[in-house]
This record gives sequence, structure tokens and C-alpha cells, in this order.
Amino acid sequence: MSTDATPFEIRGWHVFAGFAGAFGIIIAVNLTLAFNAVATFPGLEVKNSYVASQSFDADRAAQEALGWQVSATLDRGQLVLRIAEHGTPIAPEIVQATFGRATHVGQDQTPEFIFDGTALRAPVDAGPGNWNLRLKARAADGTLFQQRIVVLK
Repeated sequence: MSTDATPFEIRGWHVFAGFAGAFGIIIAVNLTLAFNAVATFPGLEVKNSYVASQSFDADRAAQEALGWQVSATLDRGQLVLRIAEHGTPIAPEIVQATFGRATHVGQDQTPEFIFDGTALRAPVDAGPGNWNLRLKARAADGTLFQQRIVVLK
């Protein structure tokens, strides 16, 4: 029984193939992640951030002066929006409401709320995962309330 097997030698092309393969995987992963990040970006919040910043503090102070406590939950296929003013449930005018994913607008829905005396309710189609409600509501005194609410299951 002879053991005339020649030992394996690492040659230059082996080293090159290893480096090219490793860097090829890194570049492919980075390109995939970058493409998915750009493809799912929902867009801009405001057209001009400088103009929006000019009234930010005054708008925030007006919203805080309303004394609203706002929360949203999902309950058996319904989006339940609770708005209380100093502990009393209210039904302000909903100017705009968009229910959707935090990362893309592909599954956005516009809920049609109905007040049941304690909360605003609307049927929605929500699967598992992170959902947000982007809400604009107008108070009785005309104050515009704007908030992005994380929806809890």
C-alpha cells in the first residue's frame, strides 16, 4: 500500500479566487440591501423642511394645549382610535388618516372611522408586523392635530 499522494499546494489563482469570491459576496449583499432600502422608501414628509420648521414649536405648543391622549390598537380586524380630551372620549373631525406600514406605502389604507361613544373604529386589513396611523384631526377650536401613532396589537 503506497501513499504517493502529492500534497495540495496553494497557488496564486487559489488566493485570487478566495478574495474575489469573498468580495463578490460582500458587494452582492450591499447592492441588495441598498436596492431594497431605496425601493421601499415612502418619500418625503414635507416638501421644504426649513419652511415646516418655522412654525414647528408653535404648532406643537397648540397641540399640547389641547390636552389630548391618543392611542390606536388593532382588535379583530378593526382599527380602534381612542382620543380623549382631559379623560373624556371625543370624536374630532378627521382631516386625513392613513393606516400603513412604517417602511413603505404599498399597503396603505384610508380608514373610515365611526364613533361608538368611546372610540373611533374602522375596519382594516392588517397582517402581522409594524403598522402606523398617520393622523390629522381638527379640534373644535380649529387647531390641527398631527401625529404618527404606532399601532399596537
